[in-house]
Amino acid sequence: MQEVAAGPLARLVQELLRFPGIGPKTAQRLAYFIIRDPEASSLAEAILEAKERIIFCSQCQNLTDVDPCPLCADPRRDRSLICVVEDPLDVLAIERSGRYRGLYHVLHGVLSPMDGIGPEDLKMEQLLARLRGGSVKEVIIATNPSLEGEATAMYLARLLRPLGIRITRPARGLPMGADIQYADEVTLARAIEGRQEL
Repeated sequence: MQEVAAGPLARLVQELLRFPGIGPKTAQRLAYFIIRDPEASSLAEAILEAKERIIFCSQCQNLTDVDPCPLCADPRRDRSLICVVEDPLDVLAIERSGRYRGLYHVLHGVLSPMDGIGPEDLKMEQLLARLRGGSVKEVIIATNPSLEGEATAMYLARLLRPLGIRITRPARGLPMGADIQYADEVTLARAIEGRQEL
């Protein structure tokens, strides 16, 4: 990476490099933009406010500034249904679909022995505590279809099965508008396995 002249500017570039998807050139462009932007102090204040006020919801572990979060506090949500997701962005994606009306539980990651992430590093104990009340009838394990996501789903299923709760996974398969000839084998297999009656 090309050196920047000033110490504080170099530190800003290094801090920006920590963000996912930000490479050296983008970090430099952002740093110079921030320095030239007369409103940059508003950005700094917004970051500080978010760091000070954002907490985990005591029920679903989602990020929120009120406890419980608006989703957990909504009396119209189906409390017999919990969708377990990897991170808060997954909650936003599912909510955008407009089809799910149950509650959520955010794990804040997936099992990854290679990265030293075990069950104790995720919000699994909090999930078990929620399920012990007996009002939940179904848990949808909506982890990503990655190796780590599948391992986490299998671990959770083994952990939850003794509780007598129905455990499901979202159907996976071909996206709308996709051509079968371009789909990979795993996606096609999942599409066939998750087929529905017409």
